[in-house]
Amino acid sequence: MKDPVTSGGPREGSQAIYLPGRKLPFHFNFINRSLEGAWKEPKKKKQLSICNKLCYAVGGAPYQVTGCALGFFLQIYLLDVAQVDPFSASIILFVGRAWDAITDPLVGFCISKSPWTPLGRLMPWITFSTPLAVIAYFLIWFVPGFHQGQTLWYLLFYCLFETLVTCFHVPYSALTMFISTEQSERDSATAYRMTVEVLGTVLGTAIQGQIVGQADSPCIPDGNASTVNRTQSSTSIKETQNAYLLAAGVIASIYVICAVILTLGVREQRESYETQQTKQMPFFRGLRLVMSHGPYIKLIAGFLFTSLAFMLVEGNFALFCTYTLGFRNEFQNLLLAIMFSATVTIPIWQWFLTRFGKKTAVYIGISSAVPFLILVALMESNLIVTYVVAVAAGISVAAAFLLPWSMLPDVIDDFHLKQPHIHGTEPIFFSFYVFFTKFASGVSLGISTLSLDFTGYQTRGCSQPARVKFTLKMLVTVAPIVLILMGLLLFKLYPIDEERRRQNKKALQALREEASSSGCSDTDSTELASIL
Repeated sequence: MKDPVTSGGPREGSQAIYLPGRKLPFHFNFINRSLEGAWKEPKKKKQLSICNKLCYAVGGAPYQVTGCALGFFLQIYLLDVAQVDPFSASIILFVGRAWDAITDPLVGFCISKSPWTPLGRLMPWITFSTPLAVIAYFLIWFVPGFHQGQTLWYLLFYCLFETLVTCFHVPYSALTMFISTEQSERDSATAYRMTVEVLGTVLGTAIQGQIVGQADSPCIPDGNASTVNRTQSSTSIKETQNAYLLAAGVIASIYVICAVILTLGVREQRESYETQQTKQMPFFRGLRLVMSHGPYIKLIAGFLFTSLAFMLVEGNFALFCTYTLGFRNEFQNLLLAIMFSATVTIPIWQWFLTRFGKKTAVYIGISSAVPFLILVALMESNLIVTYVVAVAAGISVAAAFLLPWSMLPDVIDDFHLKQPHIHGTEPIFFSFYVFFTKFASGVSLGISTLSLDFTGYQTRGCSQPARVKFTLKMLVTVAPIVLILMGLLLFKLYPIDEERRRQNKKALQALREEASSSGCSDTDSTELASIL
């Protein structure tokens, strides 16, 4: 048989396949003539129903609802409600986030070793981690009766919850690759998921903010406790603690309901060519292959900086609104404005990335936050202007939510084409992306809380020293701007554009059709897979 690359155009009756990077005609003359009809009449593509997509999307809410509550409120809760000193609070936040980051690859490793069950390979992790996770979450917001061991209490249950929620979220993230073999269906399901996840952040912000906001927690003028009636202060603190517990109970209930809907409404689909894989990929070999895949490294490097920027804003926003802007009773409403705006614009960004490409959406969507962060840094405290900025900033938050999870499947598809016989690496891709972002956010949040201690933060103070206000402004405006610009520069190196994505889609579809053809011999399957 002539070399398929140099033998000219395709013969009559043969078909051509286009490989990523260049178009190469390949003649399927080695396939039996009886299969010609199968190639000309491929199987009808299975599309996900709206119900399937909604059930899948609902599964993203628990992680976002709990993550939003912890991200926006845990710092101020530890400092002003549990009355943990700033240094101990920084240890809790850093170790908790760092441990959360470490558990992602560990869980990814365990999932990669998990066998397929009647529920699938990923669903058992989601099902069995849920009840333990909600118990641990509730205990994070409980103030124990002892003071000396408080730091250990919060550290223990924070790390335990992060471990259990990782057992939920890593398999859920990898589930993107198993709900459909069609790239367009996965992108559509991802848009549904991002919309529900942003709705989850709105819900988490509304529940936590509005319930806690109803409790009266008096501040201490000039840090002098003697000026406040101790009995009234103790009663108000107890009311605030109960409000946090009530919010935790409501959020825990939502967690359970969403997990049940996901488990009942979604089924995993195995790739037809994956079922032919008899030998399981060793984890460390898979990790080495994943970390040597250039597009993956460039993607996580870019999103590492942009995600870190938004996490800095998230972690310090409540304190920034309370003390720097002076909106003690408005910060929960400002959070709602940001998240509601993000929810509304998620479908717009999905249309934009489909129409103009994902890299263009990254540049425009994430960079749109920069002008508003500059405005916040320069303006005087003005509530109306702050609400306008919050709504506008939500547009950029929507892009930051949607784009990483929409682009990761493209990287995995590109990897599958370069390594067609390697399967089961999806959890590694997703878990290590989350690992890098979480670890960086843990470092940033720990350092930012520690910097408040160094500048003289006063627990439950009605106001803070000028140094604390200036530090909060730097953490919420200047630092995120620098990180966003660095991330956008790194995205210039990301190689998967729309043309390469289309080529990958054609090649993958040919691989799936070849693998699902029952009449194709093992020799023919090996030859085609090797060429792909």
